[in-house]
Amino acid sequence: MPTRAQGLRSRYRSLVAAAVAALMAVLLSPAGAQGAGPREARPPESRPVYSYPDAVRESVWVDTGLDSDGDGRSDRVAADIIRPREPARQGRRIPVIMDASPYYSCCGRGNESQLKTYDSDGRPVGFPLYYDNYFVPRGYAFVAVDLAGTNRSDGCVDVGGRAEVQSAKAVIDWLNGRARAYTTRTGDGRATAGWSNGRTGMIGKSWDGTIANGVAATGVRGLRTIVPISAISSWYDYYFAQGAPLYDGGPDMLAGYVESPEAGERCAAVRQRLADGAPRNGDWTPLWSERDYVKDARKVRASVFAVHGMQDLNVRTKHLGQWWDALAAQGVERRIWLSQTGHVDPFDYRRAEWVDTLHRWFDHYLLGYDNGIDREPMADVERHPDQWSTDRVWPPRATRPTTVRPAPGTAPGVGTLGLRPARPGATETFTDDPALSETDWAADLDRSTGAKAGFRTAPLTADLRLAGSAKVTVTATPTTSTAHLSAVLVDIGPDTIRDYGASGEGITTLADRGCWGGSTPGDSSCYRNTAARTTPVDRTVISRGWADLGTYASPGRGRPLTPGRPVTLTVDLAATDHVVPAGHRLALIVAGTDRDLIDPPDSTPTLTLDLSRTTAKLPLVGGAGAFVRATAGSATATAADPVPGVRGVTPPHRTRHVPGGGRS
Repeated sequence: MPTRAQGLRSRYRSLVAAAVAALMAVLLSPAGAQGAGPREARPPESRPVYSYPDAVRESVWVDTGLDSDGDGRSDRVAADIIRPREPARQGRRIPVIMDASPYYSCCGRGNESQLKTYDSDGRPVGFPLYYDNYFVPRGYAFVAVDLAGTNRSDGCVDVGGRAEVQSAKAVIDWLNGRARAYTTRTGDGRATAGWSNGRTGMIGKSWDGTIANGVAATGVRGLRTIVPISAISSWYDYYFAQGAPLYDGGPDMLAGYVESPEAGERCAAVRQRLADGAPRNGDWTPLWSERDYVKDARKVRASVFAVHGMQDLNVRTKHLGQWWDALAAQGVERRIWLSQTGHVDPFDYRRAEWVDTLHRWFDHYLLGYDNGIDREPMADVERHPDQWSTDRVWPPRATRPTTVRPAPGTAPGVGTLGLRPARPGATETFTDDPALSETDWAADLDRSTGAKAGFRTAPLTADLRLAGSAKVTVTATPTTSTAHLSAVLVDIGPDTIRDYGASGEGITTLADRGCWGGSTPGDSSCYRNTAARTTPVDRTVISRGWADLGTYASPGRGRPLTPGRPVTLTVDLAATDHVVPAGHRLALIVAGTDRDLIDPPDSTPTLTLDLSRTTAKLPLVGGAGAFVRATAGSATATAADPVPGVRGVTPPHRTRHVPGGGRS
């Protein structure tokens, strides 16, 4: 028979168990479930049960173990933290959402270019973006890290190199008890992260997402997931396309753009090393090897939720394609969203769905909730503005690399595209015209012009879908010692698409606002709403790629061409997912300089293509059989000439070479 003391202990345990069950019911009940029956099964979901105004706001400086500025002291990077006050009082540890960025003081984050703000004592008040407002009340901490050399951090900006990656990795190590942090930038007072359970998810757009890729590629323990949005996977491919320079600047200029004023004074030697290590001839150097995260995909432990605009001409989807393929080869758990936008955050083109999906993603990977998101379709793809489809696997399992071949047509430069090779000796010739761009070439696809060679199918009798990365192999004979090459895939036919070339890159920012979480006088959760900015078109560029013809022998080193001597080169095109509808035509353009997207060569070459040795390997869903079915028989042709009154997409234009700069 139990004693009185045993009975009291048993009753106490029962009360504790009941209290814990009640608390978990509150924390896990889904938003909007009021009125649901008590026995109704719903996926678990974190709820906004904690006070945002009462949250702890603090700063720590984490020792990176590096001395990138050479001042004889280990660099400390600033991490501004906001976390709910209640869990620590309850003895509960919580996970972290982290955005490590160089933009918190120089350029701002998000569509409204928000900066960090502080009170008169240097305590953080305003955190850019909605991550803190939305997730802190749901039991997460948000940590905003200043990369080395920016805002309140020591060290120097090294543009995706060791110092920057270590900036964020060191914070994850500190959250897991493996690194030191201090309460001030120069003092000895230690800061601990006893409130953290170590589970960290990194998120960010452009440069921020790039650092998430880089940290994941270190294999650091504690990083459970990353959400890279429009992110770089290899910095060489940000500045060059197979040797062809994409802009007129280098990483040294970028470092000077984002570094803090004091870093600008002490980091001249680092900027010089960046300039010396990244010559504008496009050669691969050790600097680029250090900043290539794709080669280290085997180290990635974290799940990856990758997001990209298929018309992003800042961080092009080649970065996404090669990173995605490398992760797939390693069996990394992953998900993908592909939009029709340019360099735009999904918060600004699919807001409600994005916040809901991100919420469930973090709940699963950071809180451990079995909410089923890991069993949902892998891919969401925008087919038309605000119209989305899903795929269980991406690219779809039926996708096959399919080789199609150009052949001469009835007029010079206006050829055909099919499965049969051109007859031996068939050629097309064009002369590089740096004044023209891909939109000019596309508009002239059905006309003989001297600056491009175009090849198109007959009108399709069935839809034809491309999903993944294409390659175009050309055999070309130059007339000069230098030449640049562009390869472009085009959908010829009427459509309405997002105007990715215009300001906003496919969105329009409205005057009204919507709110996403808790607010304080110094940090509002309310953001301006957006809408799709669209334009009617009669042809759409699907994908593009560029190369310096001089890299034909080695992709990492160019060499002078011999006029009159043919060379063979394969051009990698950016990843895409596009359906060419029945009645439209699929086209391939081969040309020279793509104005404002690559720089011209030193000469003005004329190139002669050997069509019998020129091919395009396309990622077709259904493979060659799908191509045969889509090109068999006859279909109603779309207009060959531009439709009157159709303005088309705003032409690409040269922008400041800053990933995420401006509307970031």
